[in-house]
Amino acid sequence: MNWSRRLVFVLVLFLVFFGTVLNAQAAEEASPAAERAGQIFKWLNFAVVAGGIGYLAGKFGPRFFRERAEQISAAITQASAAKGEADRQLQDAESRLGRLQQEVAELRAAAQRDAAAESERIRAATRQDAAKIASAAQAEIEAAERSAHIELRALAAKLAVEGAEALLAKELTPKTQELLVREFVQKLGQSLAGRPN
Repeated sequence: MNWSRRLVFVLVLFLVFFGTVLNAQAAEEASPAAERAGQIFKWLNFAVVAGGIGYLAGKFGPRFFRERAEQISAAITQASAAKGEADRQLQDAESRLGRLQQEVAELRAAAQRDAAAESERIRAATRQDAAKIASAAQAEIEAAERSAHIELRALAAKLAVEGAEALLAKELTPKTQELLVREFVQKLGQSLAGRPN
């Protein structure tokens, strides 16, 4: 506080104190002149207090109210900016929510397409595997069939030889054997004789 403000403050305090003392004395004396002096002092006290308040309000009020108005204006500006940002975020969220159904439908359609493609790929792979298995089984059957034919021929040949041996053993007597050996030797001699040296 500067010097003039201090002086005004001390003067106001003095007047308030002095007025309170006079008012207390006037109440004790209760004379009409004292009452009139008390009334004058009350009005004078009121004028001084009201003037002090008016002076202070005139001196500091405009700056206080201007600063307060600026604070309120800044708060309103900030609130407006915050409200604008909140509105923008709300619109963004609403638009994303609106697109959410479309995105879900697109994801479902893509998943169905992928599932159909995967199912077709699995079917094709299964068909290929089945064809390979069938081909391998056919080759195995053919190999088994060839092996069975070979075994059957070998068995037939063996049985034929055994049957021929049995038949020969029955019909081949020592006399017939001798005759066969002679014929063989003769044919062998003729074939050797007819051969050019």
